[in-house]
Amino acid sequence: MKDMKAKRRTAVLKRLGLSGVNKPKRTPSHPKKSHVVYYKDGNKEGTIRFGEQGASTAGKPKSGESDKMRKKRKSFKSRHGKNIAKGKSSAAYWADKVKW
Repeated sequence: MKDMKAKRRTAVLKRLGLSGVNKPKRTPSHPKKSHVVYYKDGNKEGTIRFGEQGASTAGKPKSGESDKMRKKRKSFKSRHGKNIAKGKSSAAYWADKVKW
C-alpha cells in the first residue's frame, strides 16, 4: 500500500512539475488558479490549486506598505481565518502562506 502511494505521489509531482511535497509552485499558464501544491498532512495527501490568476494580492509585509494593502491583508485573514486554521489540506492555508 505504501509503495503504491509513493509511486502515485512521484507521478503527480512529476506531472505538475513540483520539486517536492508541500512546496507550492506558480502556474502562469493555468486559466484560473495561480499556484499548485501537492500537500501531505498526516495521512491525508492530495493536490490543491489556489489563488486567483492575475489578482493583486498584498504579498509579504513591506516597511513602506500602504494603509490600503495593510487593510487588504487583514481583511483576507479575518475572512478566511477558519479555513486557514484547517492546515495544509486547505487552499486558504496555502494562499495565506504564499500570497498574503
